[in-house]
Amino acid sequence: MTAYDFTLFETAIGRCGIAWGACGVVGLQLPEKNDRETRACLLRKCPDNAREASPPPDVQRVIGDIVALLQGETIDLSGVVLDMARVPDFERRVYDIARTIPPGATLTYGEIATRLGDRGLARDVGQALGRNPFPIVVPCHRVLAAGGKAGGFSATGGLTTKLRMLTIERARTSETPTLFDGDATFGFALEPRRRAR
Repeated sequence: MTAYDFTLFETAIGRCGIAWGACGVVGLQLPEKNDRETRACLLRKCPDNAREASPPPDVQRVIGDIVALLQGETIDLSGVVLDMARVPDFERRVYDIARTIPPGATLTYGEIATRLGDRGLARDVGQALGRNPFPIVVPCHRVLAAGGKAGGFSATGGLTTKLRMLTIERARTSETPTLFDGDATFGFALEPRRRAR
């Protein structure tokens, strides 16, 4: 039997959860209504009697990077080791492509389907992202419907949570400029904070 550990941690969008085992991160959980629900949703991603524990240094680094990303820093999470042993092959391929989307950028379900070799798989891509056990590290919030529409989001808060995360990352969800684009017209320019490594 594989043993998993987990912990909850504070972020700018609420208390998230992370579970890990010997082969890497097995699950991440966006905030639910309370810690009990966040914990329960996280435990469904690692059903082998996971226990709450202090994270080892490598997991603590992942937590620190997630916290920084959700505070608006430009952080690359593509190197986080994920345990995908329970992830079907198609979903793994979708997640691999989603992990290439940097903070501040987006792709559409159709664009990911095209990269998989069949634009007709756009709905399947959306369903795979809806089952994503690694939100934030596999940034399903950066995947939009055609025309820059938000599409779906299965986390608590739904599209509001998705749009909040995209706003934190300063991602553009349409070609129409907004008042908050920071082009210096109004005397300011937004510069993303970069984390020293």
